[in-house]
Amino acid sequence: MITTDNMASEKLKKNKDEVRRITLATHLNIILYALCYWIQIGVMPYLTKKLGVDTKVFGYLQSVFAFVQLCGGPLFGRFGDLFGGQSALILAFIAASSSYGLLALASSTFLLFLSRLPSVCMHSMQGAQMVITDVTTSEDRASGIGHLGISYGIGMVTGPLIGGFVTHYFNEQTAAFAAMLGSILSIVLVILFIPTDTKQYSTETEKKDEQAVEQPQGSIFDFKKYASIFEAPNFSYLFMIKAVSGLPIGIFQAMFSIFAMDYFHLEAKDNGFVLSYVGIMSMLVQGFGIGYLNKRFTEDVLIKYSIIAISLGYFLLIFVSNIWVFLIVLLPLICGGAVLTVIITSLVTKSVSSKDTGAALGLSMATNSMIRTVSPTIGGILYATFGFPIFGIGGFVINAFLALYLFSYGKENL
Repeated sequence: MITTDNMASEKLKKNKDEVRRITLATHLNIILYALCYWIQIGVMPYLTKKLGVDTKVFGYLQSVFAFVQLCGGPLFGRFGDLFGGQSALILAFIAASSSYGLLALASSTFLLFLSRLPSVCMHSMQGAQMVITDVTTSEDRASGIGHLGISYGIGMVTGPLIGGFVTHYFNEQTAAFAAMLGSILSIVLVILFIPTDTKQYSTETEKKDEQAVEQPQGSIFDFKKYASIFEAPNFSYLFMIKAVSGLPIGIFQAMFSIFAMDYFHLEAKDNGFVLSYVGIMSMLVQGFGIGYLNKRFTEDVLIKYSIIAISLGYFLLIFVSNIWVFLIVLLPLICGGAVLTVIITSLVTKSVSSKDTGAALGLSMATNSMIRTVSPTIGGILYATFGFPIFGIGGFVINAFLALYLFSYGKENL
């Protein structure tokens, strides 16, 4: 005889199995996303150099990429709220495959710039964070988002290596074509293994309130909705921290490939090894360190001390003169940055209703795009005028003042 309790137990078990399947598929797609993204990141400076693009135009190229992502990020998040995680991820991977396909065909500066335009919807990590937010509890949110770092790290480690070797034995366009094929595979995996509506698996429905299960209303261009998110508890505070701390690292990342070629004299394959090292360290911190730290320290404490670690890394960067010292100095920057990113992302999803997490993540991610819009131009000017040490000086000053503010006036019990 089947009792009500047995039926409830079977339903719960089926739901957990489905959540595991969704989570596994999401992680697999993030591996592919990162792998393909870092293939093209690794080969981009060498392809642009091959086509006769100078450092200044390369900076403009980076700015265009960041600007279109800035425009698309919040809209993409709202799109996910309205149409579900599956549709959001499919859109993101269609954009990625289009961008990499155009890059593979690039034979002129015009085509290089054209290849950046589809990235307006290329927000795969944001889409994955939306899905993981839907299927995790508030208590497990930081750990769940952090575990995406493992998958991203795997792709980040293997992507530059694959891109470097394909470029070495074939050419840059072939590497971009490989990235396009990987993104097409992701579209297939999303269709097969991620359901249309992942919010139906939200564990936040344990609250049993109507608001938790309410379907989102409105349109993608509902700007009142975006404005209301800034009024949510803690969102503006978290947005400010992310924007201020992210500016120096955004400038540094935008110029990283240029440093590799001009300052450290690395070839494409060697640059791939450095990027893989960064990926491994970030993967370890996000995948294993976040869960440990989040159980032992409050989120406001983790934010404050991650800013301290970032400040230390920038201070040491001032004195770097060779690649081996550089790799050591990167450790506090990677660790502090990884902790800060995951904790803020987790808190952002908690600051709004479950039906608005996509839009909130989109606005939060927009800080990255906003920074990347201006950082290549700023970075190029700073590098040409003051040289490599200015990035350590600027990063240290900004983050040291931010740390002072947080310890003096920062919020507690976020």
